[in-house]
Amino acid sequence: MRKDKHKSKKRRWWKVALIVVLVLLVGGGAYGYSVYNSLNNAVDTMHTPIEREKSSKRPKEVEFHESQPFSVLLMGVDEREGDSGRSDSMIVLTVNPEVKSVKMLSIPRDTLTEIVGKGTKDKINHAYAFGGVEMAMDTVENLLDIPVDYFVQINMESFQEIVNAVGGVTVNNDLSFSYGGYSFPKGELELSGKEALAFSRMRYEDPRGDFGRQLRQREIIQAVIREGASVSSLWNFGDIFDALGNNIKTNLTFEEMVNIQKNYKAASNKIEQIKIEDGSGTKIDGIYYYVIPDAELTRIQDVLKEHMEL
Repeated sequence: MRKDKHKSKKRRWWKVALIVVLVLLVGGGAYGYSVYNSLNNAVDTMHTPIEREKSSKRPKEVEFHESQPFSVLLMGVDEREGDSGRSDSMIVLTVNPEVKSVKMLSIPRDTLTEIVGKGTKDKINHAYAFGGVEMAMDTVENLLDIPVDYFVQINMESFQEIVNAVGGVTVNNDLSFSYGGYSFPKGELELSGKEALAFSRMRYEDPRGDFGRQLRQREIIQAVIREGASVSSLWNFGDIFDALGNNIKTNLTFEEMVNIQKNYKAASNKIEQIKIEDGSGTKIDGIYYYVIPDAELTRIQDVLKEHMEL
């Protein structure tokens, strides 16, 4: 295992802007200017404004220059040809620069909850299929009772392009399995784009179910960030930024990403994963759902609210 393995686990999706910082430190002059413009253009392509200017749970928008706590909904969306897509994975990050920490909650895709704007209860990952990013944000916000300020969406179907752009990824696999025509033994693995996609999709052979798949998806995302920020990838920045721009959508602007890097960087030194400690799967009318008891949901809400200083 590489020595920087533990450090790499502290990197998350919202820190994509750190790549350009490293590049500008290592490179210089016209090269640095070219990289800066390339990332700026990529972020322009990623930038996807939504009608929802701010959370209904906030009196005004987040002020990054005031170092206010904020939250991000990270979605891995499985969009295949002819399909509107579903949020294959949903992770909420709350960031507090004052206490210099990030809290991360993975929401099981089968979680039974009210779909805001639909008027029904259903699996939480259906919110994206019913009403896109905004319905997904509103539904997660209602479930957790906190403002959901921003989103970052990754197209998992085309994510292999990003993996290939950084020259493949190295992950640590804790479960031996086969899927999609590939075998994945335990231990450190080097994966191509197609292999990484298969690695991140397997669910039914994992005794942990959706939780196990979420772990593998985070392994892939973290490995991509690690490889993308490595010196060996600097000379391939054009392909990397093109792949990011084509496969990631966010309502964060380039300026906001830079402000996050400037004012919130220290928060990445302490990332705590919040675990759902009391939940269970059940079938209702023959359909599988994951149910979080009210008491457990209240506990999670309180942890996130305290972190966001609400």
